[in-house]
Amino acid sequence: MENGRLARLAGLLYLGNIATGVFSQLSVRASMIVPGDAAATAANISGSGFLFRLGVISDLAMIVLFLLFPYCLFLLLKSVRESVARLMMYFVVIGVAIMSMNMLNSIAPLLLLSGAGYLNTFSTAQLSSLTLFFMEMHEFGYTLAAISYGTWLLPLGFLVYKSGFFPRILGILLMAGSLGHLSQLFQVILAPDAEVLSYPGLALATIAEFSFCLWLLIKGAGERTDHA
Repeated sequence: MENGRLARLAGLLYLGNIATGVFSQLSVRASMIVPGDAAATAANISGSGFLFRLGVISDLAMIVLFLLFPYCLFLLLKSVRESVARLMMYFVVIGVAIMSMNMLNSIAPLLLLSGAGYLNTFSTAQLSSLTLFFMEMHEFGYTLAAISYGTWLLPLGFLVYKSGFFPRILGILLMAGSLGHLSQLFQVILAPDAEVLSYPGLALATIAEFSFCLWLLIKGAGERTDHA
């Protein structure tokens, strides 16, 4: 497949990854989780069970897409520096593994609120508390996956910078964006009550990834220039 078509395919899959992630995180979980209120959270999930399940499916789709579009980028950029492109894919695979295991935390509330007979030994309050616990564990697992979101962007940014297919500024933005994702991870672990510390880094990461995704979709990959 020629570079232009491969780049646009990567951009389309990238956009799908973003869309499915935004839907599950903002349209589903953010509307159901009430921080500090286990009863309200459990009631929201029970009352919108189908939507919650759609969020789980959307998350699974996001995970698959997170494997597919970096592979397209690997095929596109391996000619630049194959060892670095392989390193990028190693980081992606680690992230896919973390996110896949983390999905168990998202599915647990469905089991806890299913009304199954073996749950009769738990009170309603206990089931609600466990529901919120697993949802918060899922959020933390999401944050741990930033070790992948951050690290894979570093070799990707280097390859984009060196490739000659794309403007160098995109590579610089992606490498800076990798530090943005990692800042969230360190903030959650070291300063959990200071979310504002990670906002600038996350904003930079968002700008970098959206810019690259739009470039892939609109411009594709140009002819390689000799500035590598």
